[in-house]
Amino acid sequence: MADLKKYPFTSILGWSASRYGTFKICRRKYFYQYYAKFDTEFGRDEINFLKTLTSIALETGSVVHDVIEALFKRLQQSSTPINPDKFTKFTEKAIQRGAARTFSEVYYKEREQITPENMSEKVNKCLENLMTSERFQWAVNEAISTSSEWIVEPPGFGEVRLGGLKAYCKVDFLIPLQNQIFILDWKTGKKDEYKHSKQLLGYAAWAKEHFSETYPEHVIKPIDVYLYPEYSEMSIEATDNDIQGLAEQIRSETQEMYQYCIDVEKNVPKNKSEFPLCEKTYLCPYCNFRKLCERM
Repeated sequence: MADLKKYPFTSILGWSASRYGTFKICRRKYFYQYYAKFDTEFGRDEINFLKTLTSIALETGSVVHDVIEALFKRLQQSSTPINPDKFTKFTEKAIQRGAARTFSEVYYKEREQITPENMSEKVNKCLENLMTSERFQWAVNEAISTSSEWIVEPPGFGEVRLGGLKAYCKVDFLIPLQNQIFILDWKTGKKDEYKHSKQLLGYAAWAKEHFSETYPEHVIKPIDVYLYPEYSEMSIEATDNDIQGLAEQIRSETQEMYQYCIDVEKNVPKNKSEFPLCEKTYLCPYCNFRKLCERM
């Protein structure tokens, strides 16, 4: 794997699709998610515990990502066929670990418990759809030739600089092959063309920043791989103009978030009272922090 660029530590906040998405949905949730240590009303441990709550949908996606990561790392080590029995047992153990997490549905008494059976059907269907896809056959028959250069779940948070600003665009899987850099992002939920296209542009910008010298002639091809209920893909053209447009959008969105800091460079937020509660109360039942807002 090519070495990733390293950036000096700075306290200033960094843009990410998930961070700005939280900011747009609910400023108070944004405060709890990113500024727990500044809260004077609730203990930091309590907020951090609520932050760790997962959901069936989120944990299902996490298990699928973990299994796919292990699958492609195994293919990097050996191109021999995957043993179905071992793969099934590995997947079952991953589901069991996932089911042992603390779920918001249980914590907020919407369900008594979460069992492996609550996730196994969707997990197995996602993996089946991947492994019977043309994309997987392409990976094991063609892309395997560059397996030593694959980047599977790279370390860190996908830090990059866009227009001089800190941003995070973490990719799932990158394959350099035949003058192209393929970026594959696994999706277990519904397609959101606007949101996901923006993420794909971010991945392209990340790859351009880190690998333009290693693969100077390669064309970047970012692809969303939707695994459920059926297999499908969405790809975009990531031109320099598109990446520049994303950088400008990120600058605008970052400036919005800066407005909620009293010290931008040190990333110190305003008082929690300056972060209003979400007006779309129908979203509150899906928030880990609804207990703190008394919107249970």
